[in-house]
Amino acid sequence: MLLYKSLIVISFLFLAVSLSHDQVEAYDVKAGPVRPMVKRDERRSLIETEYGRISAAKISTDGTRRPYYLQFITLEPNSLFLPALLHSDMVFYVHTGRGRMSWADEDDIRTVDIRRGDVYRLQPGSVFYIENNLEQEREKLRIYAIFSNTEDDSYFEPVIGAYTSISDLILGFDRKVLQSAFKVSEDVIEELFNATRPRPIVHALPKKKKSLWAWEARFLKAFVGDRDALELEAMNGKKKKAKTYNILDADPDFKNCNGWSSTVDRKDLRLLKNSNIGIFMVNLTKGSMMGPHWNPMATEIAIVLHGQGMVRVVCPSTGKQSDCKNMRFKVEEGDAFAVPRFHPMAQMSFNNDSFVFVGFSTSTSANYPQFLAGKRSVLQELDKQILSVSFNVSNTTINQLLAQQEEYIILDCTSCAEEEESIMQEEIRREREEEEAREREKERKREEEARKRQEEEEARKREEEEARRREEEEEARKRQQEEEEEARRREEEEKREQEEEERWREEARRQEEERQRREQEEEEEREREERREAEEEEREAWEKQQEEERRREEEAEREREREEEERQWDEGQQKEEGGGQGREFVRAKVKISGDGNRMVLTNVLKL
Repeated sequence: MLLYKSLIVISFLFLAVSLSHDQVEAYDVKAGPVRPMVKRDERRSLIETEYGRISAAKISTDGTRRPYYLQFITLEPNSLFLPALLHSDMVFYVHTGRGRMSWADEDDIRTVDIRRGDVYRLQPGSVFYIENNLEQEREKLRIYAIFSNTEDDSYFEPVIGAYTSISDLILGFDRKVLQSAFKVSEDVIEELFNATRPRPIVHALPKKKKSLWAWEARFLKAFVGDRDALELEAMNGKKKKAKTYNILDADPDFKNCNGWSSTVDRKDLRLLKNSNIGIFMVNLTKGSMMGPHWNPMATEIAIVLHGQGMVRVVCPSTGKQSDCKNMRFKVEEGDAFAVPRFHPMAQMSFNNDSFVFVGFSTSTSANYPQFLAGKRSVLQELDKQILSVSFNVSNTTINQLLAQQEEYIILDCTSCAEEEESIMQEEIRREREEEEAREREKERKREEEARKRQEEEEARKREEEEARRREEEEEARKRQQEEEEEARRREEEEKREQEEEERWREEARRQEEERQRREQEEEEEREREERREAEEEEREAWEKQQEEERRREEEAEREREREEEERQWDEGQQKEEGGGQGREFVRAKVKISGDGNRMVLTNVLKL
């Protein structure tokens, strides 16, 4: 049984993966100011294929709270909106066509046949898909839905979106995890990842032996984990039928010749219990008006189904005008508008056509609109005298104001819409003129500022020019001073160079004179040396001559002495020979030494 269940899951996964591509909520509505009215052509296109389209709009009441989120789903005949996991509360109205919605929650698999006028709710956590029947009329299935949280009347968390494709959730896991979880082969998981993934709205599959509903039921059973009677219900295609509430088939809450209105709350549709969304529809005949009233418990978000009309909203605040303003706007088929609680409003049809709109109220608790005019006006319950003081008029005026009120809720108001449109056009013209006047004033201020900036720029330029001129003059003066200083420096340098040159010349002259003097002195010294040498030579020659003469004289003297000595020697010899004994004779001999000194040699002779 486990294997069979896994095969069922994998089979439908192949279907979902092969027929799913985008997570619709990956696309968000355009960033920008969120207003209380969104025209049909201002919707943000999320998905558009040949089999269907989805557009979305953000709409706000006062700009301080998070906006409400609407989606407009259109399925062509025989087309399929692929399974998705719902992240938020979804309340929807079927505008045209027929089809079937199937979903799985924690309890069971459910289906509901839907047609024009049906109202239904899906809770967060549901896995749902929608198919448009192939009828003879081949009419498009159009669904208008609002997404909100159940805790308050705010819309879903924008980080994760309103819903996500089942295939995106499954294929977000790794292959190994999926193989272990589904107990299938690697080839099966690989084929899941390799499958082509087209857009969320596709052509419906042909029904063969096993209808598409049976396959889807088996998948959803396996997905939510119902272990009892899985094969039996899957094979027989048995699913619990749910029941919608058709607002067009129900008796209106109020009806007269001017139109009718209906509301759907938890008493009418049990699924709205614990939800914060209710539904209403208003049909105004030609030249009618939903009387001025306010909602004490709910904010209204409406979508025009047919015709066109005027909506007047009065600001109840006594605060700053910029925070809360009276509004009137014209709406046409496909436009959406919102009116916050406690804001008096009136909706009016034109004289040429009826005006039909369906809407979502942000509270399913007892919300009894409080009407200002008509037979059931809250003013009828108040003291007339207090009212006269409140309006600062007489009691008679108040009695006349409240006496002629036979109708209530939906009133005859011929040409009211035309008058409102005329006032609106006049206000638009006046606002345009005021805007143009503001633009002209802005332009004048811009021109004045530009002129001031130009004057300031010119003054700045003049100041800069004057400063630049002063700087140039200062620069010129500095340059002149520098040039003069440079000239002085050059002059002094030239003077120093001249002086240096003069000194150099003087030094050269002095050196030349010194050289000449030295040369002259040297010459004179040489001459003196030469004279001295000559004198020395003469002296030496003289001395030599004198020495020679002295030597000759000495030689002659020595010769004489020798001769005298010889003579004496001879005389001594003679005396010795003559007889004398014991007598001593001195024999002297003079010898001239090499240095010219005399050396006397003495011999003593004993006899």
